[in-house]
Amino acid sequence: MEIQRQTKRGFILVSIMLAMFMAAIEGTIIATAMPNIVAELGGFSLFSWVFSVFLLAQAVTIPLYGKFADIYGRKPVFTIGIIIFIIGSFLCGFAKTMQTLILFRLVQGLGAGAIQSIAMTIVGDIYSLKERAKVQGYISSVWGFASIFGPALGAFFVQYIHWAWVFWVNIPIGIFAALGIVVFLKEDIQMQPHEIDYLGSIYIFISISVLMIVLIQAGTVWKWLSPQVLSMFVAFGVGITLFIFQEKIASEPIIKLELWRDPAILISNIATLTTGIVLIGISSFLPTYVQGVMNQSALIAGFSLGVMSIGWLISAALAGKFVLKYGFRKIALWGGIWIVSGSIFFVNIMPNRGWVWGAIGSFLIGIGMGFTRTVFIVAIQDSVGWEDRGVATASNMFMNILGNTIGAALLGGILNMRLLSYFKSISAGQYSLDLNVVNTLLDETKRSQLPQELIQQITTGLSLSLKNVFWGVLFFSVVSLFLIFLLPQHKVES
Repeated sequence: MEIQRQTKRGFILVSIMLAMFMAAIEGTIIATAMPNIVAELGGFSLFSWVFSVFLLAQAVTIPLYGKFADIYGRKPVFTIGIIIFIIGSFLCGFAKTMQTLILFRLVQGLGAGAIQSIAMTIVGDIYSLKERAKVQGYISSVWGFASIFGPALGAFFVQYIHWAWVFWVNIPIGIFAALGIVVFLKEDIQMQPHEIDYLGSIYIFISISVLMIVLIQAGTVWKWLSPQVLSMFVAFGVGITLFIFQEKIASEPIIKLELWRDPAILISNIATLTTGIVLIGISSFLPTYVQGVMNQSALIAGFSLGVMSIGWLISAALAGKFVLKYGFRKIALWGGIWIVSGSIFFVNIMPNRGWVWGAIGSFLIGIGMGFTRTVFIVAIQDSVGWEDRGVATASNMFMNILGNTIGAALLGGILNMRLLSYFKSISAGQYSLDLNVVNTLLDETKRSQLPQELIQQITTGLSLSLKNVFWGVLFFSVVSLFLIFLLPQHKVES
């Protein structure tokens, strides 16, 4: 299969950027709206599941979609993914409970798995290596651009219309993106018999699901050394072992393990996972800190997160140019240093320092993400031929989403465990404090009816718990920087 010459690259790129914008804005716009959604639907204890289940479905389907794209062509698989994502977005807006919202987010995630990986694959198909470095910078900039408007748009919807529109805004964007790909992308597909590694997909789905449940529930619902947790760790180990064995014997595995023998691919993918944990830690929990602890509006919370995009936008555009001159490792190191610097701001955040402190940390991390993520994807695509580019790109997207999934579950579990421990250690008089008391804190009307002393106790507990989350972010930032030091020094040939 090859892309035909009559493909109109400009229109294709616009369609890809629309689809990427839809996927990118989904993260930031929901993060800003989540405190308001929790206030209306309740279920703060299920907070992490809204992110985790979406990411789980995305992580599991990314390798499959990458394989489907190599077999059946980019166009049909990409279009089907957008359609599923639109259906999920439509349903999310009608959710009446946190449980139904989580279910519809699962549907959304099943479609989202096709968008990121195949979009990047199409870019790799229609642009040369020299062009690709710059275009990948533009694609990465879409995430930054979405981060500017996502938080502000989410704040506008929840304050002046309804939170359902944070999901429904995807519908027109997705329709235009799908139409652009259907009309303008021309592929010459030579159908050949292939085998899909469904068994490998089942193993990885079970493994990640079990790990996610453990990270969220352990320490709150179950004790860490309880039979439930220990049995799930065993199940995770067995599932991963079976997955690796299956990928070695499968004729067409969903993840080609031999590609990971290349140091550039191995290090880029692992560092993508760790930076994915950092990214979800900030985007998921900073708005909650600004609204719940600092008692600021959704608009302010959105802006404090959105400034990450400004740094991302600038550095991603620069990375596309600098990587051609200075090589992969040097540019990625710049990014790693910025990420650690931003994370240090978050472990020193305090209510009296105001939301600007968090905004500065977001900006610094955004700079780092723009540099590192652009380098990772270009390095991976530069290491393989066309026939493996879909699988290789999908492997990087998979590791990114896997990092997001682990981060949402792990950091959400830390938040719940620390907050529950704090509530048990204090006396709240006539009030019985549990995790869902935060629902009241995030609802402005209900919050105003609480005694000031109780509000202070809850906000203190939330502040201390979120500080633990930010320490986790710093840890994975340092790990990411260490991994980048191991990235091979390689310059892209002109």
